Amino acid sequence: MKEDNCLHAALICLGMLYYSHAITTEKLNHARPSLHGHHEKGKEGQVLHRSKRGWVWNQFFVIEEYTGPDPVLVGRLHSDIDSGDGNIKYILSGEGAGIIFVIDDKSGNIHATKTLDREERAQYTLTAQAVDRNTNRPLEPPSEFIVKVQDINDNPPEFLHENYHANVPERSNVGTSVIQVTASDADDPTYGNSAKLVYSILEGQPYFSVEAQTGIIRTALPNMDREAKEEYHVVIQAKDMGGHMGGLSGTTKVTITLTDVNDNPPKFPQSVYQMSVSEAAVPGEEVGRVKAKDPDIGENGLVAYSIIDGDGMDMFEITTDYETQEGVVKLKKLLDFETKKSYSLKVEAANVHIDPKFISNGPFKDTVTVKISVEDADEPPVFLKPSYIFEVQENAASGTVVGKVHAKDPDAANSAIRYSIDRHTDLERYFSINADDGNIKTIKALDREEIAWHNISVFAVEVHKQHQEAKVPVAIKVIDVNDNAPKFAAAYEAFVCENARSNQQFITISADDKDDSANGPRFIFSLPPEIIHNPNFTLRDNRDNTASVLVRREGFSRQKQDLYLLPIVISDGGLPPMSSTNTLTIRVCGCDSNGSLLSCNAEAYILNAGLSTGALIAILACIVILLVIVVLFVTLKRQKKEPLIIFEEEDVRENIITYDDEGGGEEDTEAFDIATLQNPDGINGFIPRKDIKPEYQYMPRPGLRPAPNSVDVDDFINTRIQEADNDPTAPPYDSIQIYGYEGRGSVAGSLSSLESATTDSDLDYDYLQNWGPRFKKLADLYGSKDTFDDDC
Repeated sequence: MKEDNCLHAALICLGMLYYSHAITTEKLNHARPSLHGHHEKGKEGQVLHRSKRGWVWNQFFVIEEYTGPDPVLVGRLHSDIDSGDGNIKYILSGEGAGIIFVIDDKSGNIHATKTLDREERAQYTLTAQAVDRNTNRPLEPPSEFIVKVQDINDNPPEFLHENYHANVPERSNVGTSVIQVTASDADDPTYGNSAKLVYSILEGQPYFSVEAQTGIIRTALPNMDREAKEEYHVVIQAKDMGGHMGGLSGTTKVTITLTDVNDNPPKFPQSVYQMSVSEAAVPGEEVGRVKAKDPDIGENGLVAYSIIDGDGMDMFEITTDYETQEGVVKLKKLLDFETKKSYSLKVEAANVHIDPKFISNGPFKDTVTVKISVEDADEPPVFLKPSYIFEVQENAASGTVVGKVHAKDPDAANSAIRYSIDRHTDLERYFSINADDGNIKTIKALDREEIAWHNISVFAVEVHKQHQEAKVPVAIKVIDVNDNAPKFAAAYEAFVCENARSNQQFITISADDKDDSANGPRFIFSLPPEIIHNPNFTLRDNRDNTASVLVRREGFSRQKQDLYLLPIVISDGGLPPMSSTNTLTIRVCGCDSNGSLLSCNAEAYILNAGLSTGALIAILACIVILLVIVVLFVTLKRQKKEPLIIFEEEDVRENIITYDDEGGGEEDTEAFDIATLQNPDGINGFIPRKDIKPEYQYMPRPGLRPAPNSVDVDDFINTRIQEADNDPTAPPYDSIQIYGYEGRGSVAGSLSSLESATTDSDLDYDYLQNWGPRFKKLADLYGSKDTFDDDC
């Protein structure tokens, strides 16, 4: 409070000082002689005088934030033509005139009526004028002057941001720049020290410092460790008046975060890891995990794991899980508890990214020992071989041993094994196996020509643990035996010309053998011993598994013999060899002089020899005549006229219900009245046909028209047929009689009820009133006519 009172007293003294300076300057100016204007020649030689302005003039000042009881005297205006008699009136206009600034129109004193704030407005431009009080005639031209608001230190410094955030790497050197904070002061920087700021740190020592003039924050301690403390809160003060006592101040908070650098190597929390894995585990299965701790974060904390030594390097591998920063130990190969029960690994963890600045801190890696024990598992039997191949001769007797498979229990218990054949692979049951020793035998004879290889599967199962089984493929090859004789490769049929020459070749034959090549070719062709001197044909073995058949003589005749059967013996190269006799069919044919085949038909040859050309022509002529007769007969048959309708002897009358007859129900069996089909308009005269226009009227013969009430339908139809047949106006061919008459209508009238309300029918429907409530609606519609008429 005392400081505020002193401040106000100082401001008042300063104001009085300025006021005294203004009065003194005014008196000096008033004592100064006036300056006369120069002479100018006007119209008609008149000399004009332009008066020099005689204002007492100076720049005015007023102190801001003045809170005294009386208005503040800003200054005084006075004209040198003012004689003090009160005839001059001073007028003030411009910015704030009459509101902020008022003038005494007699004395010219200007006062400020309101408290001014330089930060809102630093100066005001006003216009002063002296006029005659009586006439308001300007005595002086208007002149502008400025009133400046004199600054006082009434605004504290303000920072651009209330809170700042900055980062600096840990382990930074002393003096490393962190961030610059800036404050501003609304006071006048050109006057005094009101806007001269000085920065200082209130909180954050001894870690950070701030430059007093620039506001730059720097580190003040070396080797600050992020892992020890990551975030710091610093308070910076900005004070005006050059930091001297009595100045105003402002503060801001700065949050400084230490960013990570790779200054810490990874470290295993223990020296040995113990793990176990079952021998039944498959490659790729996870065994366990290790983790080296690194207090660094981000890429500085990334760790890669590797196996650098140990007897399990070939059996295990390690990968890095970068999400959890763990080393995952996995199985690489199958294990066998009975062979090796434990393994040892040396695992290394090393940083992926190393900062050269901190390489002196030591190697950024660590090692640990991992011991893995193999657990015994109940394993299935194991065959000594992954697959078996056996051989057996075809046609071997049932019970012949093919081979033997063997499996053992890899477990320490060494359980007994039983064997069986997978019958899905031996559907025909060719083989059997001894369940105890694994001997495979044949059950029935094998045929290599049917199946050359048999692929079966054998199971091995532990006796006391049926769920533990193994399976092995067994391939059995059937060895060939020469049990098939060679035969013709095709169904040969040879042709020889009648005029064939001696020793002429006319066909080449070959053979096939179902046996293996070792028991097949080479083939030997020969004639049976009993016909080796055949007078007609001979055989030549070409020694390339083919043979040629040749003609031994000349002059064959189809009339004498047109077909020859030549037996040929074919032997294979097996041990012992097998042979078969095959018959070659040879036909005798007629050929031309070039040997081209003409005909092999013996009957055609005989016919040509026995009939002359004239006989053949006669036979053909007879055939043609017979065909002509058949054609004429068919044509005449089609021209014969057939009746239109074939009547049968049976009675054609039927009970037909008339279309417009309501009938009497199921009991009405009255026969159809043919009279309803007759046209009453033409009953006494002839009705002409309507399909063609007759040239003259035809009068029907009397006696042919049936009686109007005749019920004999047969007679009626026959009569109409006779009229149509004898009608000269009809076409010369049978046609269907057209009846275009539809009748006049039913005697019973229409059954429709659409016009029941408007017709003049005499039918009485009053009886509907007695039929009960179900017919009440009909009774109201049809039985109320008389009642309606009576009411009218």
